[in-house]
Amino acid sequence: MRTFAVTSILLPLLASFIPQASATALTTAVAANQRLCFHADADKKGEKIGFYFAVQSGGSFDIDFEVTAPDGKVLLEGKREKQGDYVFTANSVGEYTFCFENDMSTLTEKLIDFDIMVESEPRREAPLKPGQISDKTSALEESIYRLRNQLTGIQRTQKYFHTRENRGMSLVQDTFSRMFWYAVLETSAIIGMAVFQVYVVQMFFTSTGRRYKV
Repeated sequence: MRTFAVTSILLPLLASFIPQASATALTTAVAANQRLCFHADADKKGEKIGFYFAVQSGGSFDIDFEVTAPDGKVLLEGKREKQGDYVFTANSVGEYTFCFENDMSTLTEKLIDFDIMVESEPRREAPLKPGQISDKTSALEESIYRLRNQLTGIQRTQKYFHTRENRGMSLVQDTFSRMFWYAVLETSAIIGMAVFQVYVVQMFFTSTGRRYKV
């Protein structure tokens, strides 16, 4: 009974230590010469906004990106970036815009994985009774944040291997396509050369076998 009572007190308390977060994990295709934008809202100042992206396939696996604040100020930008992982503080309330631009490619489509996360700072509230289970709360809070950091590291590792796998598969498919069309071109050249040789030999014997009357 004592364990149940302590647990019933700890769970609501620990829930207040965990940051409130909203995240969006998407995969999108950006066509050649296309600009594609996504939006995330910050409800209050001081919220942490995380932005991660990685080009999975297409061309040299690079893309242009831009992040703008609600007032139109450019917070982050990059040219021909393969991937990025950024965290910044929302200094103003409103809609933040995340854009990808594929202007450097005239034919190639780019496939991109990206995450947009808006996270509130944790609320550290005192226990209902001063001094009650404070030591246990501190230890559990530290364990929760340690586990959270470890899970974040695991997620980043999974995304890294996922990106490497997709890029490797894209390179394999591109190499296979080039080899296939090279084989088709080589076969066509051999067939064309054989037909030309037959035609030349036929013309040679036809011209030498002609008879002329005097």
